[in-house]
Amino acid sequence: MIGLGHLQPTQHEKNMTRKYFGTDGIRGRVGEAPITPDFALRLGFAAGRALAHGHALANGDARPAVLIGKDTRISGYMLESALEAGFAASGCDVLLVGPIPTPGVAYLTRGLRLSAGIMISASHNPFDDNGIKFFSGEGLKLDDDVELSIEAELEKPLQSLHSAALGKARRLEDAQGRYIEFCKSTFPTTMSLHGLKLVLDCAHGAAYYVGPSVLRELGAEVIAIGSQPNGLNINDECGATHPATMRAAVLEHGADLGLALDGDADRLMMCDADGTLFDGDQLLYAVVKDRFENSLLRGGVVGTAMTNFALEKRFVEMGVPFERAKVGDRYVMEMLREKNWECGGENSGHLLCLDKHSTGDGIISALQVLAALGRKGSKRLADYTTELSLYPQILVNVRLERKFDFSHDDAILSAVAVAEKELGDEGRVLLRASGTEPLIRVMVEGRNSGQVKMLASQIAQVVRQAAALPAA
Repeated sequence: MIGLGHLQPTQHEKNMTRKYFGTDGIRGRVGEAPITPDFALRLGFAAGRALAHGHALANGDARPAVLIGKDTRISGYMLESALEAGFAASGCDVLLVGPIPTPGVAYLTRGLRLSAGIMISASHNPFDDNGIKFFSGEGLKLDDDVELSIEAELEKPLQSLHSAALGKARRLEDAQGRYIEFCKSTFPTTMSLHGLKLVLDCAHGAAYYVGPSVLRELGAEVIAIGSQPNGLNINDECGATHPATMRAAVLEHGADLGLALDGDADRLMMCDADGTLFDGDQLLYAVVKDRFENSLLRGGVVGTAMTNFALEKRFVEMGVPFERAKVGDRYVMEMLREKNWECGGENSGHLLCLDKHSTGDGIISALQVLAALGRKGSKRLADYTTELSLYPQILVNVRLERKFDFSHDDAILSAVAVAEKELGDEGRVLLRASGTEPLIRVMVEGRNSGQVKMLASQIAQVVRQAAALPAA
């Protein structure tokens, strides 16, 4: 990672390189390895064997059970069936919950005291991608050693157990209702959303039903968009990765606020009545400010390498400790747990409030922001976050056609050094490889928007040229 050499590697990074697991489960193009039905079958069996061993050590002879949820991608049916068969062949019982947000899987796994939860989703990616994420029985991302044990089991042949030892599968019919009640429980019981007109963009994804239900049951008038999934339209010009759609709907309907989730509903973006957009850094500030002013903040705040420098400066002014982790909610979570803090997040909209949930949750994050506004009697995020003025930050994605290690390329290093010298102490440059797509992300941040845009474009062009050259 260029431009942020002070970041220390997390424990996750120090461990062995994985063959299949990335920073957020296993992800790829449907029909191409590893997102194929035969691999999902083997993965279910391998995970079942690895989890069964750990479960047996903790629970004796009791049969392990797992929960499988999914978003609305058409490929979810195929992967769900294959995983179910693999887990059953390994001797694990399976609970199927159908379309539900990723954090809903984490909540139900923990609440039902299961061995693990599995979410079939590629989050904000297009419909022809998919992925498989795992949660532990505590509703947390799997520890490194568990992921490595699953990969070790994948190298062994798939051999079904004898009939009497096979697992059973059933559908958990009230899964969505349970999760709706859980989300509502994180909102102050002394408050309601009566009088608020909200636009909610569900990205035609996993929250298409539970998202509007939560807000309506708390009293809001809800205009739901992106709430008619057909298996092919998830994240298609809608949701948190396309907030302009939410913004247009807010202006069209004269709503007080807009909320946009991504395909698996762990990201959040918002906008005011006038269409002003607010990213994850600004929403994190709103949540932290509310807790700080009401003496509810435990410890400090964890951001990432992408967190706007202005947010860090604002927290320093408030006397709130702030630390940066690598990009990815997994790394934010790891640092929060190490420090015994509760609040953190990414500017992409992943927010963590560990006193409310064990993982990032777009719906619950929205409720924390709405509660902060409610305590101030305000409907405008601009008024509530007026002390925070973000630095211009330009992000350019350079798509790769081949494997490319940019961190040792002389031309790229030189371009970054020139930009950093020009920015001085009032800006920074960050290059990083995407953990979910074949991209190099070029970020430049500083006080002057024209300068930032020019430098980002120049560095991105150098990266394109270097990446296009054949390997030596």
